[in-house]
Amino acid sequence: MEPILEKFIGMYDVLRADNLSVLADVYHPDIVFIDPLHVVEGLGELTEYFQHLYVNVQSIEFDITDRYTKDSNGFVYWQMRYCHPKLNSGNEIVVDGHSKLTFLGGKVVHHRDYFDVGSLLYRQIPILGFLVKLVDKRASDA
Repeated sequence: MEPILEKFIGMYDVLRADNLSVLADVYHPDIVFIDPLHVVEGLGELTEYFQHLYVNVQSIEFDITDRYTKDSNGFVYWQMRYCHPKLNSGNEIVVDGHSKLTFLGGKVVHHRDYFDVGSLLYRQIPILGFLVKLVDKRASDA
């Protein structure tokens, strides 16, 4: 197992709004971070991204379900649990996902997350959530 993969996983156990400096221990200065909603380039932008992300989140934790490395790549499968006061009436939201990482010089230089953005966000917004669930039901009945 790549030491950087273990360091990456450990960082997400402690990452919070008040200690974003730990990002520099894991991420390369030229990091490219991609998820279904964002593309972020550079450590400065990544720090701003996490700063914005953690502003209103009441709690967030990641349970790692599996991990692999091959050559200069890492793969992490996770379940995220978080609470946001404006989503799902402030109740816990659970999202399964995985991350593909590329390592360079002992740091993560490319990080791509894969997850269902509907589970993360759209189904959690009152009116929009109702509509998304209605579309899901109609699609499954077709």
